[in-house]
Amino acid sequence: MTPMTTDDATDAYAAFEPEYDAQSTEVPATSGHLDRQTQPWGTHDPPRSTDTILKVRTSSRPSALAGAIAGVIRQVGQAELQAIGAGAINQAVKAIAIARSYLQEEGIDLWCVPAFIELVIDGEERTALRLVIEVQR
Repeated sequence: MTPMTTDDATDAYAAFEPEYDAQSTEVPATSGHLDRQTQPWGTHDPPRSTDTILKVRTSSRPSALAGAIAGVIRQVGQAELQAIGAGAINQAVKAIAIARSYLQEEGIDLWCVPAFIELVIDGEERTALRLVIEVQR
């Protein structure tokens, strides 16, 4: 399997038009990285960055999403996936596994922290799964 390059991953972003128009409370990122200082004390959710969110659909291709994840990880060091529904979550988990294989050849391993997030979509509150992916150190 040939890893996708950063340029391929950049092209893959176009494949992920949001399935929903999410309006959630976002913690601003600092220099494109997650800002750990903005997390309230005692919060168990991982920090978040608004510029590395990939919204996953049931129809998302896992290999293309994996290339996007790998590209974001290479550039920023972390990525966030948001998925609503079993099909979208399935595609997201498969993409994370594929992204690990893409990055293994470069000596990079990933870890993922799942959490629930409440989003407002068309005036209705929905629960999504949020997957924060970072480089394992």
